[in-house]
Amino acid sequence: MGEKFKSKSWLIGVFAAIIMLSIGWYLVDRMEGKIPSVAVNPSIVSLGRSQKVNFTVSDAKSGVRKIEIGIVQGEKENTLFDKSFSSRGFGRGGDHKREIIDLLIEPEKLGLAEGRAVLRITAWDHSLRGWWKGNKTQVEKPLMVDFKPPRTEVLTTMHNVNQGGTGLVIYKLSETCSRDGVMVGEHFYPGHSGLFDDDGIHAAFFALEHTQGPETKLVVLSTDRAGNTSRTGFPNAIRRKAFKKDSLPISDGFLDGKMPEFKLDAPENKPLTNLEKYLIVNRDVRKENFKEIVRVTAETENTLYWEGDFLRLPNSAPRAGFADFREYFYNGAKIDEQTHMGVDLASLQQSPVPAANAGKVVFTDNLGIYGNSVLLDHGFGLFSMYSHLSHISVDPGQMVARGEVVGKTGTTGLAGGDHLHFSILVHDTFVNPIEWWDAHWIRDNITAKIREVKSVLNENAGEASSGEEAGR
Repeated sequence: MGEKFKSKSWLIGVFAAIIMLSIGWYLVDRMEGKIPSVAVNPSIVSLGRSQKVNFTVSDAKSGVRKIEIGIVQGEKENTLFDKSFSSRGFGRGGDHKREIIDLLIEPEKLGLAEGRAVLRITAWDHSLRGWWKGNKTQVEKPLMVDFKPPRTEVLTTMHNVNQGGTGLVIYKLSETCSRDGVMVGEHFYPGHSGLFDDDGIHAAFFALEHTQGPETKLVVLSTDRAGNTSRTGFPNAIRRKAFKKDSLPISDGFLDGKMPEFKLDAPENKPLTNLEKYLIVNRDVRKENFKEIVRVTAETENTLYWEGDFLRLPNSAPRAGFADFREYFYNGAKIDEQTHMGVDLASLQQSPVPAANAGKVVFTDNLGIYGNSVLLDHGFGLFSMYSHLSHISVDPGQMVARGEVVGKTGTTGLAGGDHLHFSILVHDTFVNPIEWWDAHWIRDNITAKIREVKSVLNENAGEASSGEEAGR
């Protein structure tokens, strides 16, 4: 009897210990102390008349229980969002682990005045901590309510721009802006600081596409951190330019020699003819290549690396011009049309190709229709491109000097013979390279503007210094 009692007591003890451990584990788990996380995008410091803000609240352990978002100014608090999330039962936590909230905040409609305010985000989870109230996170972001658009003073005077050409505007901003630059029609070209000691003075290279004539609207656009936007016009004269039209016959010999370079996906049980391959390359691959160029030129250095006129391939003859409109014919029938966005230069086979000017190598690879190519960033959104190369001599990230060899001419890509396809881009827009080969054009339209603005700034600084001395 005694042995049986001891055995039962031992079993009861083990069972009780298991229960106590389970309860303990449960309580430890349900009383976890990790607070919910809160993210605000964009990380705003100012609010204008209208601002879209994204909030993400998450809690991977107990789940999100409640979220409150409000704006406090003085004694007044405006509630922007208030939502609770149910649990799975007492102490069991919630299934809602993450909540994404998109809010359009309109301070003026909320009755807020210009000045300081606080954006307050509070979140609770389903933990049993705090007497079942849960862990709490409260984030307060001080910000300024601002309804005034930035002021922009254009410092450069006349802006003469050719259709398909480049322009430069220098301007001073009254405040730090989240976005500023030049709008050319519907195309935006960002401005950059770094050219002057005053970070409030920005320079923007902009381009007119070969299709944009004198009717194109040009303005400096600036948007402050509160989302207020101003548009400032500047004096300009756009010169219309006519571009050449050309006809290109496509031969079977060219197709047989070139199409094996391009690896294309063909439909099952239906191999593509060389002509079908060519049309895919000339249309679709060309578009994909341009997307890659846009990606590469999206980032630029805020340093003006180049100086003086840009070099062209030595001892070379032009074979095709910028913005030539090409019609392609096969067996006498028109099969396609495209625009040639560069200048073709022919010299001796596999001629050394010099860097047109100092810059940073940002691309070295095969680029479809352009073949082996090199792109240089010359700073402030100005790029040069060297294509159809038989050999590449530089590496990404390398700095090159004006005249330093970047490769050798060749026939890679859709080249019908050994030559260099040379392009200049302003951000993602091809422009006429002839301007950049012209020292006179560069002096009148680029460097003279920079010197003029620097001279005025120095004079103003001298006058201010004299005034301070006189006042002492």
